[in-house]
Amino acid sequence: MGAILSTCQIVLNELVLDYMLSQFIAKKLNLAQYKLLKDGTYFGEISALKGVWANADTLEECREELREVLEAWLIFKLRSGERVAGLKTGMISPASFQHA
Repeated sequence: MGAILSTCQIVLNELVLDYMLSQFIAKKLNLAQYKLLKDGTYFGEISALKGVWANADTLEECREELREVLEAWLIFKLRSGERVAGLKTGMISPASFQHA
């Protein structure tokens, strides 16, 4: 019975973590700003997050690339054990992201 409860707690923790990360990403993407550059490509950034920007041929591609950059940035920060403003990391351990 204890093993089942332990497994359920692990699954629940993973679901909560996934929800927290998804909410953080969605919230930050809502802050993104995009502009059409003179060369016809699109540039997008989340100015509150240093280094989180993207450039692509279409707006949709730029949005997708920005999402990927944000996800990579977040994983890097969490793996490094750095604090991420706006994300409650009490239940997140850097080891959780070693194989992400």
